[in-house]
Amino acid sequence: MESGRVKKIQLGRIAVEIHQDSRAAGVAAAQSAAETLRKLAETRRSIGVIFATGASQMRTLEALASIDDVPWNKVHGFHMDEYIGIASDHPASFRRYLRERLTQKVPISAFYEIDGNAPDLGKAAKDYSELVAKADPQLCLLGIGENGHLAFNDPGVADFADQCDAKIVYLDTACRGQQVAEGWFAGIDEVPDAAITLTIPALLRVSKLIVSVPGPRKAAVVRRALSEAVSTDCPATILRTHPDTTIYLDRESAAELDHVLVS
Repeated sequence: MESGRVKKIQLGRIAVEIHQDSRAAGVAAAQSAAETLRKLAETRRSIGVIFATGASQMRTLEALASIDDVPWNKVHGFHMDEYIGIASDHPASFRRYLRERLTQKVPISAFYEIDGNAPDLGKAAKDYSELVAKADPQLCLLGIGENGHLAFNDPGVADFADQCDAKIVYLDTACRGQQVAEGWFAGIDEVPDAAITLTIPALLRVSKLIVSVPGPRKAAVVRRALSEAVSTDCPATILRTHPDTTIYLDRESAAELDHVLVS
């Protein structure tokens, strides 16, 4: 279906929107998030929201932070993952990323950071999972990694039946290479090899998923996520089983979908 310059397609359970560019896709994702938060605020005293980081989220968070009537005073925010062993003010730290792009820009009620420098990392992961479970998140803004990861659940560590909600993981070479390619680190040797991440079951329990995946580097994984069999070989394929997921693409990230999507 065409709507102006936006192509909207339903592929099984999953909705796909293809926009002209990354800014337009980010604005659309942000407007959907704002509308969801307004509706949730009508019936909930607090709203749990999980936020992703990285280059894919920049346009979405920029647009969301500029919308005036978002009920931030009810939002209890979480993030998906954090590197182990880098300072919270490191340029690549996801804690710093979200402070600069979200929590210092909006009057959010509360935001809970993952401590990748905790003396007991296992306890830090367990404690964070308990905070997330207590908040019962209703909205998650996320992306898809070039290797198909969701959060830091790379193919080698992704588990669709994970028994924990947050865990320590080791990052694969493709994941670490993406961080260099996006400019967060000067070289792959600088990228930490471990992180704390929310697991895939923790993400899939969230009622609404808004997935921003812009740019040419994501074209191949978008095709894989929407066409391959559901498996941990490409963890993002699991999104097709979720009852309320919308993927926001630009023309570049949708470039390999001609034989996947039929309007």
